[in-house]
Amino acid sequence: MTMGQDCAEKYTLRTQDSGLSTSVMLAFAMLTILAGCGAETKVTRVDAGVVTDLSGRWNDTDSRMVAEGMVKEALGTPWLDNYTRSHRGKQPVVVVGMITNKSHEHINVQTFVTDLQRELVNSQKVTFVAGRGEREEIRQEREEQAMHAREDTQKAPGKEIGADYMMKGYISTILDEADGIKAVFYQVDLELVDLESNVKAWFGQKKIKKVVERKRTVF
Repeated sequence: MTMGQDCAEKYTLRTQDSGLSTSVMLAFAMLTILAGCGAETKVTRVDAGVVTDLSGRWNDTDSRMVAEGMVKEALGTPWLDNYTRSHRGKQPVVVVGMITNKSHEHINVQTFVTDLQRELVNSQKVTFVAGRGEREEIRQEREEQAMHAREDTQKAPGKEIGADYMMKGYISTILDEADGIKAVFYQVDLELVDLESNVKAWFGQKKIKKVVERKRTVF
């Protein structure tokens, strides 16, 4: 006997004692089974690179693929070669700024920011520096070193490298839904801004469209 059948039988006996009709008892039994009485939880470990698109919402695969594609595009456009030529081979210094979630979903933007940072650093084509929140923590560490660390190991303030460009942007969505079918359109816009002149050196856009169909179960 399965756990669901056992639960249904217990409800049947209970309702018989109460003098309820057979149809009511069957309804109770069915509701018990549907509610997952005694349901078991199964967990399967999979490789982190495996696509697990369960709900149709923005996920880790979207974040990784968009970051990889957009950073590759950004570093493959003329602004990078123009900069290195005009600065005698020096790499531009880049920082990631605010990535705003303008979508209808709750998206962990920090995960996307981290993916962007990883791709920029690993490209070895730009010098990447810490963002605002990270800088505050590092500056506090230097202050504590000045008070507590041995003098020959202290890191002096005022030697940070200023960024030449800031990468910033937003994630937005368009939702279309009817008769149990939902189409979600994601658009990620990123731009690279010259911090001295405010000139936009690069503008990139990535689009993802998902169709989610929920099948109805008939009993």
